[in-house]
Amino acid sequence: MIDYKSSGVNIEEGYRAVELMKEHTKKTMIPGVINGIGSFAGMFELPDLKNPVLVSGTDGVGTKLEIAFRMKKYDTVGIDCVAMCVNDVLCHGAKPLFFLDYLACGKLNANVAADLVKGVSEGCIQAGCALLGGETAEMPGFYDEGKYDIAGFSVGVVSKEKIVDGSKIKPGDALIGIASSGVHSNGYSLVRKLVQDLDETLDGKKVGDILLTPTKIYVKPVLNILEKFNIKGMAHITGGGFYENIPRMFKEDLTAVINKDSFPVPGIFNYLLDKGADKSKMFNTFNMGIGFVICVDEKDADAVVKELIGLNERAYRIGFIERSKTGGAGVCLV
Repeated sequence: MIDYKSSGVNIEEGYRAVELMKEHTKKTMIPGVINGIGSFAGMFELPDLKNPVLVSGTDGVGTKLEIAFRMKKYDTVGIDCVAMCVNDVLCHGAKPLFFLDYLACGKLNANVAADLVKGVSEGCIQAGCALLGGETAEMPGFYDEGKYDIAGFSVGVVSKEKIVDGSKIKPGDALIGIASSGVHSNGYSLVRKLVQDLDETLDGKKVGDILLTPTKIYVKPVLNILEKFNIKGMAHITGGGFYENIPRMFKEDLTAVINKDSFPVPGIFNYLLDKGADKSKMFNTFNMGIGFVICVDEKDADAVVKELIGLNERAYRIGFIERSKTGGAGVCLV
């Protein structure tokens, strides 16, 4: 006779994983959560807003997970998973309310799974949202043993009249960049080809540890400035770097002019250049030290930068908007 365990799925290990996860998820409970982890679906009561609009985003961690496997460090990539979703939701002025995750593996190790969810919980705490539920799938023969994948999605809310959609961006508006924490969660297929020795040191740290630095979550400082200033547009610098993401915040006939010397480039990017990365493609691939870009009226720019610095963010005036010379939305580095 063949049972589920002999086919590769250990239900008891799954039960143990859930119990370990609950220790982390309960730390994320915020007002609005109606039921706890373990129900068939999570429930969240909408805040009392005029014309509330739900804003959703979904993403994963990508091949950065391979670095985590090689370093045997699993408690930070969950932060990346949350960050990739909530930072996108934030771009439209929405406050993230809750997050759900999906964890898949070949053979479940309860301790590893709990570490992954520990990171997700920490990301939710940083974003001020609840980890409302999730799914752990053990699929022997589909995923290699020891390999995991993690993805998730976030739902946020904003009053309809306060949606940030870039429609009021005009030539002359200022662009403000908020520093990234490093490579974040994009470009790792290239990183893994360039970096063979994760134990090599850079600035006194193992390169593997630097590459596992979690994606910065911008929710709290940006929500703060949204309350005080007229923010016209926002962009989360993810896959595709500056060239793909900044134009997503404005109309077709505008160009973002970026002064690439207006902010410091973290050492890890120069390290990747030394390892053979194509210099001409860096801003097409990586965030290069700026993880989030905000567009404001020129008259507000200095005050916004000052406010962000007061919130312990590294913020810089990195450029401005001009009329497109080609007729299409774009980015020009100077």
